[in-house]
Amino acid sequence: MKFVALVSGGKDSCFNILHCQANGHELICLANLYPPPSDSDELDSFMYQTVGHDILAYYEQCIGKPMYRQMITGGSENQNLEYKKTLRDETEDLYELLKTVKKHHPDVEGVSVGAILSSYQRTRVEDVCARLELTALSYLWQRDQTELMGEMCSSGMEAILIKVAAIGLNDKNLGMTLQQAYPILLKLNDRFGVHVCGEGGEFETLVLDAPFFSKARLVITEREVVKHTNDDVWYLKLKVDIQNKTQEESNQFAAAKHVVEPPLLNNKFSEISELFPETLTERNDLVLGDDFQPIPSPLWKLNVKKIGNKYFIGNITSTKVTVQEQVEDIFNQLKGTLEGYKLEFSNVQSASLLIKSMSDFATINGVYKTFFSEPLPPARICVETNMPLSILAQLSVVVIDDIAFKSGLHVQGRSYWAPSNIGPYSQTVIDRRDQVAHLSGQIPLIPKNMITCNDLKLATLMSLQHLDNVKQVTSIDKQLYICCFITNVSWLETVVKAWEEYTSEDLQYQKNLVIVKVKGLPRGCKVEWGGLSYKDVI
Repeated sequence: MKFVALVSGGKDSCFNILHCQANGHELICLANLYPPPSDSDELDSFMYQTVGHDILAYYEQCIGKPMYRQMITGGSENQNLEYKKTLRDETEDLYELLKTVKKHHPDVEGVSVGAILSSYQRTRVEDVCARLELTALSYLWQRDQTELMGEMCSSGMEAILIKVAAIGLNDKNLGMTLQQAYPILLKLNDRFGVHVCGEGGEFETLVLDAPFFSKARLVITEREVVKHTNDDVWYLKLKVDIQNKTQEESNQFAAAKHVVEPPLLNNKFSEISELFPETLTERNDLVLGDDFQPIPSPLWKLNVKKIGNKYFIGNITSTKVTVQEQVEDIFNQLKGTLEGYKLEFSNVQSASLLIKSMSDFATINGVYKTFFSEPLPPARICVETNMPLSILAQLSVVVIDDIAFKSGLHVQGRSYWAPSNIGPYSQTVIDRRDQVAHLSGQIPLIPKNMITCNDLKLATLMSLQHLDNVKQVTSIDKQLYICCFITNVSWLETVVKAWEEYTSEDLQYQKNLVIVKVKGLPRGCKVEWGGLSYKDVI
């Protein structure tokens, strides 16, 4: 897809451009937010790197792509982790900037974002992208920082430390290249826990040259060391000149040569994969008894049960005619039930959605998202299964009584980490009181491009790895109850072995798996892992 790159001048935003290009996306233009005029060289922003912002004006000439810039006028009005449109917030400046980009380049579909660990930054960019129907491309998200910095040092990118603000770093480190700073940062990480990529604000960088700088590089002509008002914080004020590249230098660029893509399976799951035969073949001659015989009449009735601080609202169906009418009716029934208990849709922690035909998935999602429009929608399992003849969908939900204790993970951008959500749901939603996480079903989509994988072994392990990655980010990682859905009985043996190896270091969890055969799964996938995880509360 064609993309616009959000650039701050730092290493992360520039290195992510390389990954976007290596994944076949086309850079169309650049976008940057800069601080208003003041006596200070940088803005105290929760969102944007602004030190060295005056140098960004030269990037257009170096890269040969148009640059769109906008002044930051807002502040950090909304400091919640999950963001929604807020007047006078600095995130709205980003919205206006990307809106301008879309006006000039209506064919732009993606936005390059250099976020590594910051969910605060990621959720805001993804909110803006969702409103403008753009896709966030965040290929650095959740990467191991030591590996990532090593890759940056080998990428052909020339970047220097332009600001330092951490124990063990001082004005003597300003101007160091990444290659010079890397061993120092490794030692500081070992001694003091300093983030190797500066994710804790320990330092900021300025890129002077990169493989996609096809026209020219920046050369420093003057430098001034400035001490910030805070102790032990130093930064550089620079003047630069443009040095044009030769035709030979310009022709050397090939993004794939400058980046290392992580393998589809990480070390843990690669080791599990080696325990399987090299090739596994799906069979279609195995059945489970009277497989999916029609159900003659509706058997379900809406019911509500309160246990502790949770409401369980189950078996909501409709007798309307079309799938859209049924789903709208189902959600109106849910709305009425919630209101009866003085609850809202934002209180819903998870949803189990059974549908008669996966061909209705897009229609159902279209209705679904109009009701779950707030940040952090519920986790969700969605499967195709046999239904009573007149029923096209059935919904059950778990609801928490106090939204103040609700947190989770709602990743909408592409990365190497795990798939972005393909509907209005979060990867996981947590009730912080009991530290139980409801995990959305993870299917075997290749995260970087969202293509379905149906290779028996790889699909089984990759989708389980996606689930594991979600658990690791939240640290709610103990298996309380895991359900694996399969569409073909011949996958059963592989699923069982994958689970046994995955839980081999803690055998108490092996019994916590339930395997269910269903008629269909989203995107034509043949395996899906979801369920509940927990963290011990001391």
